[in-house]
Amino acid sequence: MSERSESTAEPFRGAAERAWEQWRTERLRALCAPQGNLALVETSWLPDGERPDLEAASRALPGGVTLTTVRRTDLVTGAPEYAVRRWDAASPALRAFEGVETYPYDPAWVLEAEYTPVEGARKVPFEHIRDNGGSRELVVPGDIALTVGGTAYTLSAFDDDGALLLVFGDPTNGAETYGAGRFLFVPHDGESRRVVLDFNRAFVPPCGFSDQYNCPMPPRQNRFHVPIEAGEKRPVFRDGSPAH
Repeated sequence: MSERSESTAEPFRGAAERAWEQWRTERLRALCAPQGNLALVETSWLPDGERPDLEAASRALPGGVTLTTVRRTDLVTGAPEYAVRRWDAASPALRAFEGVETYPYDPAWVLEAEYTPVEGARKVPFEHIRDNGGSRELVVPGDIALTVGGTAYTLSAFDDDGALLLVFGDPTNGAETYGAGRFLFVPHDGESRRVVLDFNRAFVPPCGFSDQYNCPMPPRQNRFHVPIEAGEKRPVFRDGSPAH
């Protein structure tokens, strides 16, 4: 590499690394928020056909405790199910939380990929961590093709409120990183056939911070054969305290 190339690359790397450090700061702030992942202490599913009454349920709540609702589809009947979620700004997990182990920033893990939209999108089954082997179909609007470690992959990222969310696994899971896999948002403008996967921003899913979440698991096509040594590894809790 020429001196000119080095002088051009270093400022770019510095800017990218600073942006990543800012992302880490915002990520930790979000985790520790009053309704961040660490604050979820209960998800109470209601009987079939019953809808939550937050006004009634919120009466006489202690300070720092809030309630929200969540909806899902019954795996057998397809009917909607509702739950009340309880958030505690002073939860045991928050009090014991010390941070998230993270790989150092590495520009080599910023990878370009080809995005091919699927007309009308399609639904792909994703097994979820609390569904006892059952799967839920999620909308995958297109395919992401890239090569990692000499192997070509066609990945499925599902639509998460308008953003592409990749749920992936790799050989670091359970050894260095969270055992159930990790998540990565893939920016996409809706038109370009090119996307960038910055694995430095791979993150531990919500179920790594509270067992009250029902996170999707990586499908077979999203499991890499080489270690993805970038992004978050796993949460750290004082004295090894559990996340819940």
